[in-house]
Amino acid sequence: MATDKMLAETDGAVGRMIFNNPERHNAVSLDMWEAAERILAGFAASDEIRVIVITGAGGKAFVSGADISKFEDERATAEAIARYNATTARVYDALHKMPKPTIAMIRGHCIGGGLALAACCDLRICSDNARFGLPAARLGLGYPFAGLRRLVDVVGFAFAKEICFTARRFDAGEAAAMGFVNRVAPEAELDAVVADYAESIAGNAPLTVAAMKRIFGEIAKDPAGRDLETCERLVAACFASDDYVEGRRAFMDKRKPVFAGR
Repeated sequence: MATDKMLAETDGAVGRMIFNNPERHNAVSLDMWEAAERILAGFAASDEIRVIVITGAGGKAFVSGADISKFEDERATAEAIARYNATTARVYDALHKMPKPTIAMIRGHCIGGGLALAACCDLRICSDNARFGLPAARLGLGYPFAGLRRLVDVVGFAFAKEICFTARRFDAGEAAAMGFVNRVAPEAELDAVVADYAESIAGNAPLTVAAMKRIFGEIAKDPAGRDLETCERLVAACFASDDYVEGRRAFMDKRKPVFAGR
């Protein structure tokens, strides 16, 4: 990719986007956000990729927020701030609306923008040494509607308010109790656990998974804005697909189905 601080890898039907700035706990600069936008667009357009894993390099952090050392260059003027904010908003939106399932694999620090990034994913699986926090209230930062809405959608109002108002750090056990993470794994087993989840999802019927993801997105909308016709069309397309035939036959034959996504 355009920067060595953002890596894209593929392993069969699984795509991985890796924040690769471990010396700064994977703090994110503008060029990293821009590269992330391109990586996500590539994964979305790929017919081979069925599930996407987001993670950080180095073992000590998922993402620890913005790279403050770059602020003088990247966020010193109103125009620069607007460009930075617009870029990050596009990445969060692209990840949140990604038509394929996404998994945040979280080790170590998941702070600020890292927490926001993880909230955009469908599933969050963390190591038992993971630590979370949203320090905006301790830094005097404004926090946008879309980010708070996604956090509320994940943990509900009560925990979202606690996370935001206290700005405190919380551990993996608390993250699980809040419902922020789906599962906590021993640090040494995290890679294997996430790989198992990713492979399981990638092996399922792509049209069914994509339809479910789109319908979940519609459920999250205000009722007046829901596109129920599209939901019905997607469900009908699943029943009309070759994959539905394959799924039935595989069940009767007591074998693992091989889905083609058509």
